Amino acid sequence: MKICVLVKEVPDAAVEKRIDPSTGRMDRSGEKNLNPYDTHAIEAAMQIREGGAVQVDEIVAVTMGPDSAVRALHKAVSLGADRSMHLSDDGLAGSDVAATGYALAKALESEQPDLVLLGQQSDDGECYTIGAVVADHLKMPSLTQVIKMDVENGGLRCERQAEYGYDTVQVDLPAVISVGDAINEPRYPSLKAIMGAKKKPLATVAAGEVGIDASLVGEQGSRVQCRDFHDPPAKAAGQIIEDEDTAETVEKIIAWLEERKLV
Repeated sequence: MKICVLVKEVPDAAVEKRIDPSTGRMDRSGEKNLNPYDTHAIEAAMQIREGGAVQVDEIVAVTMGPDSAVRALHKAVSLGADRSMHLSDDGLAGSDVAATGYALAKALESEQPDLVLLGQQSDDGECYTIGAVVADHLKMPSLTQVIKMDVENGGLRCERQAEYGYDTVQVDLPAVISVGDAINEPRYPSLKAIMGAKKKPLATVAAGEVGIDASLVGEQGSRVQCRDFHDPPAKAAGQIIEDEDTAETVEKIIAWLEERKLV
């Protein structure tokens, strides 16, 4: 079995999210990291390998992004992936979810995986839908919000979260599975794995090398067009009432509330 894990480079959680006014897209400058939701997908792949129910010959981390996304791939390899693929091309910049899913599917076609895993969402866009888009292009069954997964009868028996409880679904392979963060607790990479990650095979491919139609990606190929996106207006500073005289302070607070018809 070959497992491909889709990963993404996202702004670090501690970095304030901002809109770049010149592009209308998220400002991705500053510190970046591997999408934390994707670490659960890598761990799920490792647990399938270590479970012994099926032989996993290879775990491949796949990403689409700028040059800096290599660091996310190194992190994925340190967590257990055997090698990685970096889909990087200036023509891909500005792709929306539909265009990104199409591009990733074309990259995966060259790998012919038996199973594609990814986190349920990215820490920046949080759209939840990339797995379904990829599956549609690959003509594979897809499940989302999967919190338990077992290899069974040549396929997977999955438990997924639903609005009304839980679904148990048997899915044949090949398939695309988006895992929830409740599925496992990702391991910490060892120092040896971190140091050795840069030595593992990493293939950098351009859009044309995997047969991507340039008219279907980038800003021009996207169905969503970014227009007048901007940061919300800054809120006015609140009024501070110093408590020098408690009775007077209470009167001021009550008067403030009455003025706004809150009491």
